[in-house]
Amino acid sequence: MILIAIRTVILYSLVILALRLMGKREIGQLQPFEFVVILMISDLAAIPSENMGIPLISGIIPILILVILSISLSYLELKSVKARDILNGVPSILVDRGRIVEEELIRNRLPLSDLVEELRMRSIPNIADVEFAILETNGQISVLPKSNKRPVTPEDLKIEPDFEGLPYVLIMDGRIDNKALAISGKNLTWLENELKKKNVQSIEEVFFASLDTTGSLYLQLKDKNLKKSKTKGNGSRKSKKQNKDKE
Repeated sequence: MILIAIRTVILYSLVILALRLMGKREIGQLQPFEFVVILMISDLAAIPSENMGIPLISGIIPILILVILSISLSYLELKSVKARDILNGVPSILVDRGRIVEEELIRNRLPLSDLVEELRMRSIPNIADVEFAILETNGQISVLPKSNKRPVTPEDLKIEPDFEGLPYVLIMDGRIDNKALAISGKNLTWLENELKKKNVQSIEEVFFASLDTTGSLYLQLKDKNLKKSKTKGNGSRKSKKQNKDKE
């Protein structure tokens, strides 16, 4: 039993390492050859973990070979456009200036209802409002509305908005992120003073706090009712235990 657990942990760790080496893309963003590699790795890892008669090395070596092959093909994609087209295919234009390209739908075996559904999900119910709709090599559809149907941007209104960067998350679930606090240019004394201004006596009371680039502190306290329900639950369990002990 212990041997099975050890083999499973080793194979699990190897699969996680293999997926990390292959990159951070989600399943929906994988290219066909990457998706095939993931399927094969999962099968190869399952066989030695289920059958104790198969040596562990028989699953490890093929997995390592597939990872090396996947990384090599990825580098080949970066260097060669022709190799990229062979491995991944080329994007297909499904809608061209408001006109559906029927030949591309047939070639990609994509039902018209799926295209219309995809446009509705992007808040574009009318195909006449679409400049281009492109089926990407990973299977997702990119939609470019016509210029007069796109949302208005500050540039259209000739407005120059202030810079808006990423906020610094200073506190999460009652714990300070000292690294984020240092990067933001603030210190613990400043943070404690800001909390006191908002009548917060302890950092443990804060569920979430962030500081944006304008210097505004967003604060959300922990739910006190949630705490009470937990303490009540613990109290009822203790009383049950005490009653059992008395019996």
